[in-house]
Amino acid sequence: MLVMFAGCGNAETTAESPAAQETAAKTETAQPEAETVDITSQGDSPEEVTITYANFNASGSNEETLQKMYDAFHEEFPNITVQIETIGYDDYFTQMQTRVAGGTAPDCYELNIENFAAYANKGALAELTGIDTAGYDETALSAFNLDGKQYGVPGNFSNVVLIYNKDLFDQAKQDYPSDDWTWDDALKAAKAIRALDENTYGIYQPITFNEFFKVAAQYGGSILSEDKSAFTINSEENLKAAEMMINKVTESNVQPNEEQMGGMGDWDLFQSGRLGMIPTGIWAFSTFTEGCDFAWDICVEPGGTQKATHFFSNALVVNEKSEKKEAAAAWINWLASSDKAAQIRIEAGWDLPAVNNQEVLSGYLAITPPENRQAVFDSLNYLVVAPIIEDYSLMSDIITDKLSMAASGKLTVKEALDQAQSECEAQITLK
Repeated sequence: MLVMFAGCGNAETTAESPAAQETAAKTETAQPEAETVDITSQGDSPEEVTITYANFNASGSNEETLQKMYDAFHEEFPNITVQIETIGYDDYFTQMQTRVAGGTAPDCYELNIENFAAYANKGALAELTGIDTAGYDETALSAFNLDGKQYGVPGNFSNVVLIYNKDLFDQAKQDYPSDDWTWDDALKAAKAIRALDENTYGIYQPITFNEFFKVAAQYGGSILSEDKSAFTINSEENLKAAEMMINKVTESNVQPNEEQMGGMGDWDLFQSGRLGMIPTGIWAFSTFTEGCDFAWDICVEPGGTQKATHFFSNALVVNEKSEKKEAAAAWINWLASSDKAAQIRIEAGWDLPAVNNQEVLSGYLAITPPENRQAVFDSLNYLVVAPIIEDYSLMSDIITDKLSMAASGKLTVKEALDQAQSECEAQITLK
């Protein structure tokens, strides 16, 4: 396995927030020449090396799983010691912003897809030009390729399915959702479930940017033009998508408004047995298995004029300023693509490994509930990747804010999208 590294332009880092990005140093440096490194020999080399790795995705319930992965890696690469640091999501990016800017970032670390482009564009990440990518899912791998250059590998792979309460469907005398459902079908069932009780609701679909960009795709819309040179937030297709989402709250009330939620989270509402359907990530399975005392299952989420569902992945990257790039690459590549790491991840019920080995993935189908785990893989046929731009967080905040105002009745849906379009155009410069 050959690994080559090349600098990605500006050696200074990015920051998570736009304001911090503007104040970050922007001194240009010449790109170093690419260096070819054979990391397959790292485990046999007499030279011992210790690298640092920071992550957020293992925080909470999967630190032990990550440790198992490292133990297996260390057996194959006994001369590479990895010092693992797991940081809670709420603090992670503030810390990484400071550490990257200050030159104290770990040798390799995890980035969410929202921040990946900004870090790569500012030169914080080493380019990986020679890794063996044959074992990766192509969609997942391509998400961390910018302008033909690979700056990260996909450490995990998640999507969204429609999770439904079978007991409530039975009570409402409705057929269970199927993979060919449209949102019209879902709305019909949601109304029947809503009619069961004043405190029971048909569906909960977050009124956020992350949900909107996917639903827009289901109606043939998008947030950006195909070449990412212009915003298309207030297109006719997007208007239909946003109206579908918000009318469930403001008109039919099959989805509770903020006051009706009373501070309860959407997962809590589902686990309470008072919610018929929830489109959410497959990472909910373990929580619902433990917390639901009713029968539930899943299917591919509904569509509009076509199907579309979320793609979620976190990048594993190498610090451009690291002096131990070869060992760092050996670790992240093994962690992301080895069969052993994939098996450990599946057995723990963590996110899906971003690999294409169907034999390894087949073990995922044997875990129940839900019974219809095949829907997870069927959903992969309809993946849409978020519109990744450097000012992703600002774009997301603007659109979420306007959609929330429409859901609360402060704006019409059209006014919300028109204002989001104007504000994004005024505050964000697209390439």
